[in-house]
Amino acid sequence: MLTKPRDPVTALEGPSSKKRRFSPLLLIGISIPVILALIAGGVFLSTQFASHAAQEDNPDCSLVIPNNPLTAQGLATPYQLAATDPKQGACHEANANQSAFVQAAIIDPATGKISIYAPLVVDQGTKPAVQPVVPNLPRNAVVGIWFGYNANNLTLVKSHRARNHHFNIRGGASGNCVNGTGGSVFGQFAYCNAPAFFQVANAAIKAGKITVPALGTANDGKDCPTSRDFFVVDMDQSDNVQTQYLVTANGQTAQFSAANKAKLNNPNVISNPSDNALLTRFLDPALGCKSWQAPDLTDNNTLVSALPLDELQAAAHQAAPVALIPAGDPMVLNNGKLDIGKTNAYRAGVDQPTVRNLRDADTATYCTNLINVGMPRLQANMQAFQNQPSPDPGAANNLFTFLASRLASSLSADGINCVGLLKIQNPITLTTGADGVVTAATFANNTPVPTATTTTPTTNVVKGSATVKLYTQSHSTVLVMKLNYPNNARKQVTVTVSPDSCTGKPVLSQKETTDRQGNINAFALIRNVQGNTLPTNWFLAITDGNQIVGCGAITANGATGTVTLTANQATTTTNNNVAVTPTVAATTTTNNGNTQTTTTTPTVTATTTTNDATATPTVVATTTNQ
Repeated sequence: MLTKPRDPVTALEGPSSKKRRFSPLLLIGISIPVILALIAGGVFLSTQFASHAAQEDNPDCSLVIPNNPLTAQGLATPYQLAATDPKQGACHEANANQSAFVQAAIIDPATGKISIYAPLVVDQGTKPAVQPVVPNLPRNAVVGIWFGYNANNLTLVKSHRARNHHFNIRGGASGNCVNGTGGSVFGQFAYCNAPAFFQVANAAIKAGKITVPALGTANDGKDCPTSRDFFVVDMDQSDNVQTQYLVTANGQTAQFSAANKAKLNNPNVISNPSDNALLTRFLDPALGCKSWQAPDLTDNNTLVSALPLDELQAAAHQAAPVALIPAGDPMVLNNGKLDIGKTNAYRAGVDQPTVRNLRDADTATYCTNLINVGMPRLQANMQAFQNQPSPDPGAANNLFTFLASRLASSLSADGINCVGLLKIQNPITLTTGADGVVTAATFANNTPVPTATTTTPTTNVVKGSATVKLYTQSHSTVLVMKLNYPNNARKQVTVTVSPDSCTGKPVLSQKETTDRQGNINAFALIRNVQGNTLPTNWFLAITDGNQIVGCGAITANGATGTVTLTANQATTTTNNNVAVTPTVAATTTTNNGNTQTTTTTPTVTATTTTNDATATPTVVATTTNQ
């Protein structure tokens, strides 16, 4: 979520009484939907629906799932919002502090075409202002559904009689819905049938039915950001959705569409302040980038952004280090404790690889990348972002101060406790006005990030071979793999082909799942390969989570190439000095808005040692693979 709602008294997570780490920002669930509505729809949310104080609103609501939610009729049947515990007060969709949102994606397995649909949410026992559009689904369509929420804990239930219980609702007729594990809800996020959707989408990508758009180059000269970029993520990434709804004066809701806006009398707009909305509505435009979009069946096929598209694009193109749900994400904690099962359940809903142990989802590594990767790019874009609107003017006066506030919050003890895990002071200092709005941010000099040792990889665990052949007429290259990952049956890994090193920017990134014997017998297609011979600097790498478990140089001979991975000691590149000294960009903002800035480019120092001088390939030291 862009910023987190907060109960300043208890900070409890609802029925499960879990301690929740919230942002120390002000309670701003009111103003975020307003500004998102302004940017995306040109309509403000009136104070009639946003005047509730947080202490007066029940933060824990439930959504009653309609019958057969993965069908056309189920998608067009409104979800019903109700209080999880009625004794704590009512829940109303028109109240921006309690609103829940639903986003669906539909894929045609035959063609790979993806479309988006926004199922409606209404108060339990009420009718929508306008009946939802019934979508026309392709034959054998596979539907995935994701949920966002503006308060603390959203629980999915099959009927209102079950409101007081947490559910993972299995079975196609019930939508294969997941909102947590073991009586512990995620919080603001849930999904239905998401793993099945991603499985079909990834198969379509592999078969060439879907071409994932390239990221493009941002105004700062770097790749356009993704939902897995440490420049974008916060303490709980990949949560919430971009869905918006219309609200009438009497509190009824309708789907967001041009037709409904014309039909209703000056409707208001409510929105879900998601990380995805921050990316697609604020960061992308500010950087001259454009998100992947698909037709919205709710709004006459208008192109829209969506969480599943963001995740697919990030999986295909995000260069290392890749931000994946850490074990310390507050939405995957179970009664304040790390829970690998809940971490994997959340990851499955956003197409991220599962982990075998908590070290593979290390929060300290995540924190290090927030500081070493995310913070320098924010500093470098300070001047540009100061001229961009804030996603919430009630919290910060421009995009730069908003992002700085959000990052400071994530690093804090109330976030994922990077300051405690790394034993540092928060490197970001915020300046606020009398009204509590952040007006400036400074970044500390010589921020001490602890020295760590990273190896990429220490051994080649994966063994086997692969062949590569270039087809010059189609400018395509086919990679055929016959590999084995011992003792890792049915394990999802990422196969990459990158220039110059195992950790270079990949020209291919593809997910594969081992069989019962740990084998990977698969092929991959690399398009737009120019020339009549294969590049001589390609490396094949197999990554499990954030750890490279096999890598080898592809030996090219004209239009063909081979690579052999053996399960023995490989080239070891150890970075014994991953500490970064982020050089600061000091910001001083005066009352008239004039800003004086001193910026120095951050640098990263690394010491590389090779333990096996005869092994290939040489792997460049980075801080990304722990």
